[in-house]
Amino acid sequence: MSPDAKPAPRLGLALAVISTAQLMVVLDATIVNVALPSIQRGLHFALANLVWVTSAYSLAFGGLLLFGGRTGDLFGRRRMFMVGVALFSLASLFGGLAQSDVWLIVARVAQGIGGAIASPTALSLIATNFPEGRVRTRAMGVYSAMAGAGGAVGLLLGGVLTDLASWRWVLFVNVPIGVAVLLLAPRVLAESQIRRGELDVPGAVLVTGGMALVVYGLTNAATHSWSSSATLICLVAGAVLLTGFVMWERGRSHPLMPLRIFNRNRSAAYAMMLGLGVAVFSTFFFLTQYLQEVLGFSPLKTGLGFLPMTLLIGVSAQAMARVLQRVSVRVPLVIGPALVAGGLFWLSRITLGNGYWDVVGPLALIALGMGTSFVPLTLTAVSGVQAADTGLASALLNTGQQVGGAIGLALLSTVSVTAIRTRLSELARTHSGRLTGSMIHGALVHGWDLGYLVASLIAFGVLVVSVVTLRARDMQPAASHVELADVPA
Repeated sequence: MSPDAKPAPRLGLALAVISTAQLMVVLDATIVNVALPSIQRGLHFALANLVWVTSAYSLAFGGLLLFGGRTGDLFGRRRMFMVGVALFSLASLFGGLAQSDVWLIVARVAQGIGGAIASPTALSLIATNFPEGRVRTRAMGVYSAMAGAGGAVGLLLGGVLTDLASWRWVLFVNVPIGVAVLLLAPRVLAESQIRRGELDVPGAVLVTGGMALVVYGLTNAATHSWSSSATLICLVAGAVLLTGFVMWERGRSHPLMPLRIFNRNRSAAYAMMLGLGVAVFSTFFFLTQYLQEVLGFSPLKTGLGFLPMTLLIGVSAQAMARVLQRVSVRVPLVIGPALVAGGLFWLSRITLGNGYWDVVGPLALIALGMGTSFVPLTLTAVSGVQAADTGLASALLNTGQQVGGAIGLALLSTVSVTAIRTRLSELARTHSGRLTGSMIHGALVHGWDLGYLVASLIAFGVLVVSVVTLRARDMQPAASHVELADVPA
């Protein structure tokens, strides 16, 4: 347990509060996916702008996680955890009441900001409230299961709420959960010591602006082209801002991202989480469209279709927390990415004649790979981190996942849309412009397959990083011996 904190009065309830808040924040990256067709009709979204319902949240969330993690270190983790949950809940209420596309996108940005404060402080609170060893390792298993399954849970819950109530309830549902967390947090969570320092606002602006421009450039390529001036300007400007961020951080006495944190294994863990985010997030986006557009599933049936994935992520993450008490963390960090790459490659072989049960197998592989990877990645990323950098280390890990998801959605959607348009153009030429529903569906599946193929190559790259970069001699043999005094968020 952190030396500057008192024991949490009820560890079980404390873990429930932390994990529930994290689940609420993480699932919101995907909960709207199943509801997107209903949102488009209800608010008259232009098709090109619809992706921003998802991307606006992921960008604000991922781009400000570093900043949010540092606020917990400087102003108290429990205090900032509650601030983040409160902002997230209010933004959810605001979004549920949206009357226009701009209104909803602004609400999603506000949700992302609240999540960026709540998420890193949530995981840091595990270090503050749970003693080192078996107790903290098991708490990490529960937390990782929540974080890992959040995306799939969001799809399931989004389908249920959209079908049984309205798309607005995919946002309203956060309000009572947030209120419950806010009422319980001061009663069951211990506060951390407030540390001296300052917030690096210019650094936060540079890194968030840079990532936003990169994602916008990738998204613009789908509606225009890779060679369009807007695409190139955004990508170059984003790269310049991100380079400027690194240079700015090198000269700061209180940097947002101290470069001292990047040792070999920790850097590899962050890169692997980024790569997995890029590869896996598009799975939800593409497969949701496949189930609804091609197989004719309702939103509820689509959400239920992801239930096996949700369960397998949770079960495998919990099992991995126990297995890591006997084996090196390097073993699952090879097996996990390999399973993800295999599952994505399997999905790339889906054809128009396949049905739901043909996607269950690859989904199971992806889920097992995710559950196998999350706990050891977290342990590797935070092992040996100084107490003052707990929030930062936590935020970096989540930043990789969230920003990777936004980049992956923009990149792989662009690849997919380009392939779909090319196939439709070919079909129009050979059939005198007369396209049947089957032809259109075939073109869609072709584009999604190419997206999955690229995603599988990215996941394979994650496997290569694990094999080549991670040093076994620098890694602890068991989770119970890993130094978790500074857990990330």
